[in-house]
Amino acid sequence: MSTILEIKDLHVAYGRIEAVRGVSLSLEVGQIISVIGPNGAGKTTLLGATMGLLPSHGVLRFDGEDLYTMDVEARVEHGMCLVPEQRELFGELTVLDNLQLGAYSKRLRRDVMKSRLQSVYDRFPRLAERRSQRADTLSGGERQMLAVGRALMSAPRLLMLDEPSLGLAPLIVREILSIVRALREEGVSILLVEQNARAALESSDRGYVLEIGKIALSGDSQALANDPRVQHTYLGGGTNESL
Repeated sequence: MSTILEIKDLHVAYGRIEAVRGVSLSLEVGQIISVIGPNGAGKTTLLGATMGLLPSHGVLRFDGEDLYTMDVEARVEHGMCLVPEQRELFGELTVLDNLQLGAYSKRLRRDVMKSRLQSVYDRFPRLAERRSQRADTLSGGERQMLAVGRALMSAPRLLMLDEPSLGLAPLIVREILSIVRALREEGVSILLVEQNARAALESSDRGYVLEIGKIALSGDSQALANDPRVQHTYLGGGTNESL
């Protein structure tokens, strides 16, 4: 397998406060990596810097290319896509409009657009049922499906997900993460940031524990799930169902 995303000694600061301190990780093609940790650990900041939304310094490479030579739009053109924690949908627009906007920068031919829309509808049948409905009338789970579906319209090679389970019922979380795992089988590489450690580790190949801006632990996801420190801090006495 080849490396699609390489992060080395990454630092991100908000003024004089360093939120990410020397983080290093790598992601292989067709792999799911999870980053878990408490609120304020720097998980969202890590994604923002990787996408080019926040200034940073260190090494950031995508498919061997230096990301510091690319702005956000260029990163999207190269196949990177971020689904943010807040989903950032256009609430006054329909489901269909939001999906089409996901492919706006690609300037797709009509037949290709139609094919991609059908692919999203096949993955998320509820979006097909609600294609003419305003996004701000959807349930929380449906909004998350729309956010992921919109990202898939750009046919990303690297999909970054920020807290996709946030505020969702376990049944909906299972459904969304099942689709995430299916994307891996199709060769999409996924960087999954999650506070729900159990869901993240059960869905990923490799995991990283981020605490106070630094990597505290890393390794095979199953090994991390069995690590006493992870069990005590993130899994012990948990109420999350197996996903």
